[in-house]
Amino acid sequence: MIWLNIVGIIAIGCGIYFKYTGLAIAGYTISIVLSAPTIYRGICAKLPRSISNRQRSQLVTAITIMIALVVLLKIGGLFDNIDTLSARTDWNAIGALGLWSGALGQMAIATLAAYVSWRQYIVSRDLTIEQNRLNRLQNTLTQQQTIDNYFQGISDLVLDDEGFLEDWPQERSFAIGRTAALLGSLNATGKARVLQFLSRSKLLTPLQRDLRLGRVVLNGNGGYDEDRIQGVRVINLGVILAGTDIAQTDLRWTDLSDANLIRSDLSKCNLAKANLARTILYQAKLNGADIRDTRFFYGNLKTASPRVPERSPDYITGEFSGAVVEDVDFTDIQHLSEQQRKYLCAWCGEKSRQTIPGGCQGIQNQLGSIEHIYSARSFDDD
Repeated sequence: MIWLNIVGIIAIGCGIYFKYTGLAIAGYTISIVLSAPTIYRGICAKLPRSISNRQRSQLVTAITIMIALVVLLKIGGLFDNIDTLSARTDWNAIGALGLWSGALGQMAIATLAAYVSWRQYIVSRDLTIEQNRLNRLQNTLTQQQTIDNYFQGISDLVLDDEGFLEDWPQERSFAIGRTAALLGSLNATGKARVLQFLSRSKLLTPLQRDLRLGRVVLNGNGGYDEDRIQGVRVINLGVILAGTDIAQTDLRWTDLSDANLIRSDLSKCNLAKANLARTILYQAKLNGADIRDTRFFYGNLKTASPRVPERSPDYITGEFSGAVVEDVDFTDIQHLSEQQRKYLCAWCGEKSRQTIPGGCQGIQNQLGSIEHIYSARSFDDD
């Protein structure tokens, strides 16, 4: 069979050299007929065994059809027509069209890249928002645990085994220090929760005490007697809240009397029934706050006046028992009573009088008297 293949190749060569087509075709036929079975068997041996005989037949049939289609196109003159069309074509115009197509392709790629970058930004932004939400949730849980531990620690510190207030000077110092450290690390809502706990527990209220033992005195009604003149607070806020932000929080019924809230932000707070007597509100913000039944002074409105350094308050006449309200912003303050309006107009100063709802017509500005000249320096360390 090898010799026959050699003969076929020689016949092909002679037919091409002597330009004898019949001899070349005969050589082609001999070579293909003898070589095709060998090639087929070799290909079949290489094919995976998973291919069935039917699939092999389909593969051979597909190849045969493709070869027949090429021959048919050749006989039909398609390739000659393509050559003619190629000769008539202006390839410079085709080149220019190709350049334009390339430019459009680059623009499409750039647009696709911009879209992919935008989608990556959206996904990254959503992940960042979700991560921030989880961080806020974690911070809230951590703050809640810290506040709960504080509540338990203060209770253990100031109560005896029977649940009565038995705070001594050293325990009070520890309680004040712990409170100052905690309030400095909490947000506005956390500060409000701590203040409400301390106020409702009577730890911010001056309580009457036994003059010898210093123990608080029961009032016979299940509570403790207040003593605004000589009473001692378990926790004296002092300047702990000065300049702090407790805006938009719930401070109802909270006793903030005598606290230094200079330049603090109390805007939109709920201060209903809160006690702000003798509280330093110099340059504080109360805009939008709810002050329904909020106490700003004791005694009679006609004789009530703000606190003055080194002057003892008179809780009967109200002299020096009131809050310092100079330069406070009262814009849009809610549930302002007539007595509150008159007191605030009298002692808030000319600048703040313009922010009080309802105006201050007919109410004298008493802040100019010598005894009631206030400045930030007077109360920074009060």
